[in-house]
Amino acid sequence: MRFGSFLRLIICVLIATTCQIPASASSLKKKYPGGKYYIWRYTLKDKQGTTFSLDHPVRWLSHRSVERRKRQRIAVDSTDLPVSTRYLRQIEQALNEQPGNGRKKSSDWTIIGTSRWNNTVLVRSNDTLQLNRLASLGCMAKAQCVWVSPDSIDRMVKHTYHENFNPWDSIKGVYYGNSKEQIEMLSGHRLHNLGHKGKGMTIAVLDGGFQNVDVIPAFLHANIIGTKDFVYPKSQYFFQETDHGTKVLSAMASDEPEVLIGTAPDARYWLLRCEDQQTEQPVEEDYWAMAAEFADSVGADIITSSLGYNEYDGAHCYHQRDLDGQTALISRTASMLAKKGIILVNSAGNSGMGPWKKISFPADAHDILTVGAVNQEKKNAPFSGVGPTQDGRVKPDVMALGSPASLISGRGSIVRDMGTSFSTPLVAGLVACLWQALPDKTALEIINLVRQSSSNYKEPDNIFGYGITNFWRAYMIGRAENNK
Repeated sequence: MRFGSFLRLIICVLIATTCQIPASASSLKKKYPGGKYYIWRYTLKDKQGTTFSLDHPVRWLSHRSVERRKRQRIAVDSTDLPVSTRYLRQIEQALNEQPGNGRKKSSDWTIIGTSRWNNTVLVRSNDTLQLNRLASLGCMAKAQCVWVSPDSIDRMVKHTYHENFNPWDSIKGVYYGNSKEQIEMLSGHRLHNLGHKGKGMTIAVLDGGFQNVDVIPAFLHANIIGTKDFVYPKSQYFFQETDHGTKVLSAMASDEPEVLIGTAPDARYWLLRCEDQQTEQPVEEDYWAMAAEFADSVGADIITSSLGYNEYDGAHCYHQRDLDGQTALISRTASMLAKKGIILVNSAGNSGMGPWKKISFPADAHDILTVGAVNQEKKNAPFSGVGPTQDGRVKPDVMALGSPASLISGRGSIVRDMGTSFSTPLVAGLVACLWQALPDKTALEIINLVRQSSSNYKEPDNIFGYGITNFWRAYMIGRAENNK
């Protein structure tokens, strides 16, 4: 679930309660192609039979990933090993076997992907008997259906974009333009003034889509080093999905003086799509986990994720008692990131005014920065998800402007949008600047510096967390520690 466009969501709900949906709206849907399919998650019992060794991690991890660990004195461990190739062969063999009743039944199956850290395999098939048979293999510890194909999905609509900003998008004589308030609220401009704008840092953006990022002129100078789609099936038009990720990226990567300056315009960016716009089902946790592991493998330093889950289509849903950082697969994965030397900055969620009210998953993870939203008066935005976690940890961690934030939309114009989706990348970009300035710090040390330098640090609560971060103060504290 994306956490943005909150104001538009409220307006749409109000309209929907007073207006009938026109008959022509059905034309925006199309039948799901290919018939009924299912995706199951299989947890393997161990990693026996893997062809990889901890002595040679560069066989599956990049040099940047290995060096990031070495710099923080983190050893590669068994969770980093890829899943067992022997078990994968057993799964493929079982999928190719015909039923034992003498009748031949054709089935269409695909191994979608694996998770090293969770030791899981995702399999898609149109044959539920086949999927059930896999669960009985000796290498299996657990099996769960995590996706069922819907009856219909939305049609793809191509969106045009502006080749130039509107005249009213520019604020003459103001270098930061529309982003002045959101950057200065965090004292990020003071890091920028020292030349710390994220250079040398790699940020992975996990989202549902990056509409028109490849053609909007404002992004042509952004240092986007790669893209990857983890949703099955992969989008035929990667840059024509939702513009949620476009807005998120703009908060960090924009470099348009007098219009919009991002919090880390000199950083490198990976754009990773892991949110399925067509359905809301548990498999999205698997996509997120695979994207996070990919980010690790290519050497990302920071992951920013404005995604979160607590309720799915169908019967599966979570309870607030599950907010312990370990129950949900996505949260278990997120809780491992700092131990791999990566900082996760994740949105708190926009459930503060709804029946759930709390943060979502993986915002409950251990050793991450969960970001809530404040308004221009530095007051808590009422939609911002609250804590604590089930095991009593303070959440959210920190706050930033998200009611509203200034961003670039998928149409290439300046918009002001509401949500913890957009307070989150503001913090993530400045985390990159802070880490650039203090390169000898570990992920956990940077996380602690961000909390320590926040306005509510001495008296944290579960609405405002540790407060609004002063990144200049974090830098000064960190530099003083280095000089001891």
